[in-house]
Amino acid sequence: MKLRPAGRKGQRSFRVVVVESRSKLLGKFVEDLGWENRHTDEVRVNAERAKYWLSHGASPTDSVHNVLVRAGVIPGPKIPVHKVKPKAEQPAPEVSVPTDSSEVADASSTPVG
Repeated sequence: MKLRPAGRKGQRSFRVVVVESRSKLLGKFVEDLGWENRHTDEVRVNAERAKYWLSHGASPTDSVHNVLVRAGVIPGPKIPVHKVKPKAEQPAPEVSVPTDSSEVADASSTPVG
C-alpha cells in the first residue's frame, strides 16, 4: 500500500492505492482505497477494503500507516517518518602543551646543527 501523488505541482493530494511491491509509483495499481489532501487535512479511506488488504498480507508504507491511523482504520501510534539522525561526536584535537618551563628553556638553548 502506497501513496500515489495526484494533482498539480504545489497542490498535491495523494491517493492511497494497493500496488505490487516492485511496480512503479505511477504505474498500474491493484485497487484504489481512498485519498489524502494535506492542504485541507482531509482523509477518506475505505476502511473495509483496507482491512481486507491488511489481512491478506499487504504491508503499508510508514506514511500510509499514519494515514490509516488518522482515518481510524488501524489502532496504535503513528510511525515517525522523518527520523532525526544523532549528531556524530567530534573528538577534541590533541594539543601538546609543555607543563614545565625548564623543558622549553632547554629546547631553545640547544644548538641545531
